[in-house]
Amino acid sequence: MIKVLLVDDQAMVRSGLRMILEAESDILVVDEASDGAEGVAKARRIRPDVILMDIRMPEMDGLEATRQIVSAGGEQGPRVIVLTTFDIDDYVYEALRVGASGFLLKDAPADDLVAAIRVVAGGEALLAPAVTRRVIAAFATQAPPTTPVRGLDDLTERETEVLRLVARGLSNAEIAEELFVGETTVKTHVSHVLTKLGVRDRVQAVVAAYESGLVQPGG
Repeated sequence: MIKVLLVDDQAMVRSGLRMILEAESDILVVDEASDGAEGVAKARRIRPDVILMDIRMPEMDGLEATRQIVSAGGEQGPRVIVLTTFDIDDYVYEALRVGASGFLLKDAPADDLVAAIRVVAGGEALLAPAVTRRVIAAFATQAPPTTPVRGLDDLTERETEVLRLVARGLSNAEIAEELFVGETTVKTHVSHVLTKLGVRDRVQAVVAAYESGLVQPGG
């Protein structure tokens, strides 16, 4: 079972999310929280697999809550999916930066929500939707283009090429087609990239690619 914690200051939103998720045989909503501070406390106590995190809440917002949860959890900690009503939101950029594994719009179809939880619980990052690519590109325009990134110089030429394609939002299958190699080979390259950069998923690798200047918005 995938254990999910819901963090949102609106009770109706939490109820709607719970109703959608409880219809799935492999997903269990273990608890709810009405603000970031409560979410942090429950994440530490319950240790869910995935947290659906509203970004704008009183007391402690989803940004600070995400930062605390990710920094405390490490590699094996909960994965955070940020929920927002805005597809371009300054807070979303920073949430990705501090460790969120992706984000969804609150009006996303129920099937997309369920699929996102399964993807993130499996250790992947939610980078495929076009809206995510747009947000990361917009985030990059606000970040210094030459921020030093640890491990970037350690990448091989092929690993650097793979990172550029990941930053464009391509899936492993699309990268394999682009480079005329097998998908298993791409997975190996992506794994090496994550290890050398010291990041835990594709979203963090993309942020590093933009911040370092390796990839330019629209490039």
